Amino acid sequence: MDHIWGFWWLIFPLSGIIGGWIKGAQKWDEKRRRDKIELARIKYGQAAAAPGPPAGDVATPAAPAAPTSTEIDRLLAEHTDTERRWLDYELDVGKLIDFPVMTDMREPVTVDFHRAKLEADRLRPEDPKELRDADLRARYADAVREYTLAFEIAEREAKRRRAADFSPEERQHLERAKKLLSLAEDSGATQAERQSAYKRATHELQGLIVLPEATTDAIEQRIAGALGPATPPHQDH
Repeated sequence: MDHIWGFWWLIFPLSGIIGGWIKGAQKWDEKRRRDKIELARIKYGQAAAAPGPPAGDVATPAAPAAPTSTEIDRLLAEHTDTERRWLDYELDVGKLIDFPVMTDMREPVTVDFHRAKLEADRLRPEDPKELRDADLRARYADAVREYTLAFEIAEREAKRRRAADFSPEERQHLERAKKLLSLAEDSGATQAERQSAYKRATHELQGLIVLPEATTDAIEQRIAGALGPATPPHQDH
């Protein structure tokens, strides 16, 4: 024991070292605690790091606010606007010839666009009041956003490429088809000229562009008089 006390003078330096260890450990624990809180905020949001309700209390989740008529109208208007932008192509064969990607179902961007369109159209209710249902409104809003985004991606790709995927000879066929369709819709041309132009135009497009049914229906309605009525079958008396 006397031998140990012979080193009493070491107590003061050691106490400083030990005290430093303790303070360092406390700082490390505090830093680790702050890091855990920050990770919790990142992973679960601020609510996860905030203190919960007192023991015995049950937290009641806040009900989603009912949408206003303006919010519903805005959502429907976005759908209608995207539909209008697509109709600018679907009902204008000249634009479809200029931007063939918009109807080429071999293109992934085109497939994605048309799939998104079908989903948005399927979820659009006949009565806007149905969108007061939170679940339906959320699914419809997601579908409309997907439809708009997919259309913009397809349109951007179509404008970038235009008819670049066709050979020079094929592009000549497309240009002739555009001129012939313009003649077919020219009310100043004779009925025979318009009929012939329409038939020749469809021939030029064969194997190059498949026009949507709505497109051909619109063309034929605009030039219905020039195409003339179908010839009735011959009947023997």
